Amino acid sequence: MSPPLAQIFAVFLKIGLLSFGGPAAQIALMHRMLVDERAWLTEKQFLNALSFCMLLPGPEAMQLATYAGWRLQGVLGGLIAGLLFVLPGAAVIFALALLYVTFGDVPLVGTLFLGVQAVAVVIVIDALIKVSKRALQGFAHWLLAGLAFVAIFFFAVPFPVIVLAAGLYGALMVSNTDAIPALPVSVTAGRSLSTIVIGLAVWGLPVLAVDLLFNGNILTDIALFFSKLAVVTFGGAYAVLAYMAQDVVVQYGWLTPTEMMDGLGLAETTPGPLILVTQFVGTLAAFREGGYGLAIAGGAMTLWVTFVPCFLWIFVGAPYIDWISAQPRLNGALRAITAAVVGVILNLSLWFALHVLFGTVTKTEAGVMRIWVPDVATLNWQAIALMALSAVLLLQARLAIGWVLGISAAAALVLAQI
Repeated sequence: MSPPLAQIFAVFLKIGLLSFGGPAAQIALMHRMLVDERAWLTEKQFLNALSFCMLLPGPEAMQLATYAGWRLQGVLGGLIAGLLFVLPGAAVIFALALLYVTFGDVPLVGTLFLGVQAVAVVIVIDALIKVSKRALQGFAHWLLAGLAFVAIFFFAVPFPVIVLAAGLYGALMVSNTDAIPALPVSVTAGRSLSTIVIGLAVWGLPVLAVDLLFNGNILTDIALFFSKLAVVTFGGAYAVLAYMAQDVVVQYGWLTPTEMMDGLGLAETTPGPLILVTQFVGTLAAFREGGYGLAIAGGAMTLWVTFVPCFLWIFVGAPYIDWISAQPRLNGALRAITAAVVGVILNLSLWFALHVLFGTVTKTEAGVMRIWVPDVATLNWQAIALMALSAVLLLQARLAIGWVLGISAAAALVLAQI
C-alpha cells in the first residue's frame, strides 16, 4: 500500500534538506531512506530506475527522486518529490549567489559545510558497499564495474560511451534461460503522447514568451542556452558541468573561471542537485546586466528550463521501466548498466573524497591517461577528523543523518578555531 501524500511530502522534504554532497551522496541518501528504512521501493525497482535515469540527460539524482514519488503516488507524487528535492537547495543558492555578488565571498559557509562534506563521503562509502553487494552478481558484473571505474577515472571516457558498451554487453550475453514473465505497460501510447505534448508546452511556452518580450535580453540567452543544455548533456551532473563550464566562461563570458569554480564549490556544499550551479551562473549573468531584480529573474528562468525537462523525461518514461526490466535482453542490458554505474559512482565518490581531504588536487595527463594527483602538503587533518567522527556516529551509533550533519558541521566550526 502506498504511503499517504502527507508522509511522502515529509520524507522528501527531509531528503531535499539533507541531500548534500553531489549525486553519489544523494543517491546513497535516497537508497537509505526509501529502500533500507521504509521499503517504499524494492532494491530491484531502485536499481532499475537508477540505471534508467543514468541514461537520461540532466541530473540523475533529481530524476530518481521524481520517479520514486511517481511510483508511490503517480504524477502528483512525482511533482512533490522532484520539487522538494530541488527547492530547498535552490533557495540556498539564491541566497548565496546574492551574497556572492554583494560581498564576493562567504568563507563561513565553506567552514560550516566542511563537516557536511565529511558526512557525505561516509554516506557514499556505506552506500557503495551496500549497492555493490546487491548489484554486482557474479564475476562479469564486478569486471564491468571495475572497467567502468578505470575508463572514466583514468581515461575520461564519456559516460554515454560506458553506458552503451555495458548495455550492449549485457544484451548480447543474455541466453534464452534468462527469460522472465513479461509485464504489461501501465500506460497507453496515447497517454504517453499527451504527456509529451503537455510537458513540451509547459517547458517551452515561458521560453517563447521571454523570447518575444525580451528578445536580445540576457533572459533570452539564458533560456535558450540552458534549454539546450537540458537536452544534450547525457551522463549526469558532472557531464552537465563539464559542458557548461567551458561555454559560460569562454563563449558567453558570463563568469570568470574563478567565479565558475566558486559556484561549483557552493553547489557542492548545499542541499539539492549539483546541477543547481546552473542557477548560480544564471543569477550572476543576469545580475551583471540589470542588478538584483534581473538576477532573481535569471536564476528563476535557469531553474525552469533546467528542471521542467527532467519531469517530462520521467513522466513519459517511468511507466515503461518495469516493462523494460522484464524483457530478457533489455533486462540484461539494464543489469550490466547498473554494474557499470557502481563503477561510475565509485569514480564520483573518490573524486569527491579527494577534494574534501586535500586543498589542492591537480589533474595530470600522461598520454591518454588522466590522473588526479592530490598535493600531500594540503591534506586537511580537520576533514579526516570529521570523517572519522561521522563514521562513528552514522555507522556505529546509527544516529539519524540530520543529527550527524548538525554535529559534524558544529565540529567543523570548532576545529576551524584550533
